[in-house]
Amino acid sequence: MSIFRGYRCSLCGEEYGSGEVTYVCPKDSANLDVVLDFTKIPERSLIPQNENSIWRYLSLLPVDEPEGKGTPLWQVGWTPTYYAEAIGAQLGLKGLWIKDESRNPTASFKDRASAIVVARAREIGAEVIVTASTGNAGAALAGMAAAVQHEAVIFAPKTAPPAKVAQLLIYGARVILVDGNYDSAFDLSIQASDQFGWYCRNTGYNPFTAEGKKTAAFEIWEAIHRGEIPHDPQRRLNVFVSVGDGNIISGLHKGFKDLIEIGWMEVSPRIYGVQADGSAAIANAFKSGSETIVAVDANTLADSISVDLPRDGLRALRAVTQTDGAYLTVSDDQILAAIAKLGQIGIFAEPAGATSFAGLVEAMNSGGIDPNDPVIVLNTGNGLKDVSAAQKAVSEAPIIEPSMEALIKIL
Repeated sequence: MSIFRGYRCSLCGEEYGSGEVTYVCPKDSANLDVVLDFTKIPERSLIPQNENSIWRYLSLLPVDEPEGKGTPLWQVGWTPTYYAEAIGAQLGLKGLWIKDESRNPTASFKDRASAIVVARAREIGAEVIVTASTGNAGAALAGMAAAVQHEAVIFAPKTAPPAKVAQLLIYGARVILVDGNYDSAFDLSIQASDQFGWYCRNTGYNPFTAEGKKTAAFEIWEAIHRGEIPHDPQRRLNVFVSVGDGNIISGLHKGFKDLIEIGWMEVSPRIYGVQADGSAAIANAFKSGSETIVAVDANTLADSISVDLPRDGLRALRAVTQTDGAYLTVSDDQILAAIAKLGQIGIFAEPAGATSFAGLVEAMNSGGIDPNDPVIVLNTGNGLKDVSAAQKAVSEAPIIEPSMEALIKIL
């Protein structure tokens, strides 16, 4: 039985029943938080240890058990967390871990949200699910929908990386490229949802997206509980995550808050949001001390976090301010350097995925992190999704004649 009780507006605090609203607050158009009935949550010991996916946390999620066992829908989450001793030592950190979300079925963090949204769509009888995406959210929706033979429509800006567009098409989604940016695709997808009655998955618009993304917080908590990440009450964990629309960071915050609410965690880790210099609307608000998010003219090679107006900006801002974290900004050159550095320990990150690590480097250079505090960095997507950007992060391989003489000369 689902613990889903209803919604609460993140701005005005108004509460709604589960059937009263669908996407945003009718009064102020602010994001809605999913409200759960914590009295129905079982003992921690009842989390099924033999289920290594987000569905191990079904008792903490606002959906009932979905169909599709044995499909990619049931392989989302439970991504590996690597101890990055080598690059941690280079930064002067005592403990650094990388959580690699590129190991999800469609190779990005966005699978978590899409799996929950697909489950919700099946529950309410929605025939078509639609979303706007620069690639990852769309691929996640297309892949999760394909797993249970559900129709999906994806609006993407025509500038989306070709590899990401190809992934959408391979999964069988109906793909429509928009002659505009992500924000243009976002607005058009909402209009289409309203016009045709499609269920809209849009990040930061559909409340269930954050419920999927909060599962990463549960996995981090379990890593601490199992001792994989050392726990010292005197030293809080620092979590670094890249930020575009703001839904991943707000989802992580929601997950930690849920754990505190039910008494499984005492205090949230500090959360650090990292934005590209060219797409820093939330970071700008943080630095000004305001909760007003002002749109920017986004321009960064990290397409997955290139957003003019973040659709989950307020909650993304509070994820940092309410956990004693901070926002940092990094240049495209710093992002490219981070791609190369993560590659040195066997992790191939796309630009948005490496942005979080670039932020950690920036924080260490500015003295913003205690070297003795544990740090976990989230890589949100695989580098194969944007090979052209990866090529900019490294030097070209030399071409030689097939002879030992030529080999010795180049060596």
